[in-house]
Amino acid sequence: GAPRRLRALDALLAGTSYAEMGRVATQNADAPGVLQAHNLVILSRHPIREQTQVWNDLVPAPAHRYLAADPPADAPVPVPWDRPLLHARIEVGGRSLHVLNLHLRAPLASVVPGQKAGSFAWKTTGGWAEGFYLSALKRAGQALEARLFVDRLFDTEPDALVAVTGDCNAELRETAVRLLRADDEDTGNGALAGRALIPVEGSLAEERRFTVIHAGRRVMLDHLLASRALMARFRAAEIHNEMLGDELVAYASVEASPESYHAPLVAEFELKD
Repeated sequence: GAPRRLRALDALLAGTSYAEMGRVATQNADAPGVLQAHNLVILSRHPIREQTQVWNDLVPAPAHRYLAADPPADAPVPVPWDRPLLHARIEVGGRSLHVLNLHLRAPLASVVPGQKAGSFAWKTTGGWAEGFYLSALKRAGQALEARLFVDRLFDTEPDALVAVTGDCNAELRETAVRLLRADDEDTGNGALAGRALIPVEGSLAEERRFTVIHAGRRVMLDHLLASRALMARFRAAEIHNEMLGDELVAYASVEASPESYHAPLVAEFELKD
């Protein structure tokens, strides 16, 4: 509910009341209703014809035997993703627009039994390292699942209008985003170029390409990746990072801040033929 996010949303949905919007959200896998935290939501002033939640459906949760657990682990346990992917098929101008919303695991170490000394403190370096490895595994694994889901869309609709968007917790050349993009320079096969996803941020000046400030460093962790068919209809992109604060400083000094420490990324497409 950050004010600048709402201002950007208001501009996009001008003339449409909340009651008139189509909306879908991620659901708890174990009980009815939304998740207690970190829900994904898609709003649309165009009709939402289909929704899909993907949570270790295409990529099974990998099995891991904790190495630094205290007491020692007896057997491997599954390591599922922290939250699902959310897909909506939106009808726009007689065509389907596929939006895949995601929030990949942050580069903060996952819990290892018996190894935490506090919320952000660890008892051993080995325990922290194992937790950090598990977070990287979750982030890459869910990016793989998103890529496989997009490939299924292309299997049935080669010229699909696809937007994969959200907090990837990774920069453009990091593993998770490379998995999502599937550039032909990575696959080495020009025949697969139609399945690649293109980051809209490439249209912006380099000095504007950041959505987070972390310890003084400007990083682009939030992305909107478009299929070639959708990118052909691309008109403009903006990142509202003018008032962005340093998230590391803010978390330590501001209590219950109403602001998000991720800047909104807004893209405009002309979908009418």
